[in-house]
Amino acid sequence: MAEDPDIKFDHSLLGVAHSLGSFSVTREMIVAFAIATGETDPAFTGEGAATESGHDDIVAPPTFCNAFLNIASRPDIRLEFGDTGFFAGQAIDCLASVRPGDTLLATTKLQDVYAKTGRSGKMVFVAWETTFTNQRSETVALVRDTHVRRNKRT
Repeated sequence: MAEDPDIKFDHSLLGVAHSLGSFSVTREMIVAFAIATGETDPAFTGEGAATESGHDDIVAPPTFCNAFLNIASRPDIRLEFGDTGFFAGQAIDCLASVRPGDTLLATTKLQDVYAKTGRSGKMVFVAWETTFTNQRSETVALVRDTHVRRNKRT
């Protein structure tokens, strides 16, 4: 990270793991998520198709863990920049199947805070990485997402 003295935030949070909690996964959650996101693979909604594809039960769609980020609360980095913010992007690495009965532990880290200048002026990017681990200590997903703060245009 290139240090920018104009970006004021809690630097002590960089790279430090913070628990976002644990989440119990149910069959109903997986099916509802699949339907809500338009997933059509029957392995996400029907047990017969799951066993035909080599799974012992239905499995969650690849973006399933992302739903837990909407209900979790990350640490406040106390960023002192901008008067508006928005979601800038996301990458999800699915490393193992998520199944009904799993309990997922989510841990997040502040990866980076950096500035760029665009057409609308200076923007500050805040990058997080969240790891989801199941009850067998297997990492099932890594979710990297970035948020932007900037000043409103006048």
